[in-house]
Amino acid sequence: MVRLDDEYYALAGGSVREVARWRPPTPVPGAPSLLPGIINQRGVVLPVVDLRQILGVAIAPPDRTTRLVIIHHQAVRAALMVDAALDLLTIQPAELSPPPVGLSPQRVRMLQSLTQYQSYPLQVLNLEILITMLQEGG
Repeated sequence: MVRLDDEYYALAGGSVREVARWRPPTPVPGAPSLLPGIINQRGVVLPVVDLRQILGVAIAPPDRTTRLVIIHHQAVRAALMVDAALDLLTIQPAELSPPPVGLSPQRVRMLQSLTQYQSYPLQVLNLEILITMLQEGG
């Protein structure tokens, strides 16, 4: 589970390889702003993806809690920039419900489902759609 501003998101645990401390990426000329650059993580060059921009969350500068969630989903590897990496959760299928009506179409497309974490809504990201959007240029 990760946090962006005051929103909570879940990522498929099987796709998460590690969580790393924030470090500024090396900018890539011509890359869109949602890809602020690349990092070298254990000898592998990874694009850094700013989840705030993709999900329409207000932009904020990185701070001491900012983390990079290293994912490997299908053949794609990337570092997702999040405000904080919080916890590992087991979510049962019966706990999931479809995204609510009224969200922006882009956000609905990115969400696989919704559940609760304590008293907060927990949005389950669809990594396949996220990667497809990145490959299509956002």
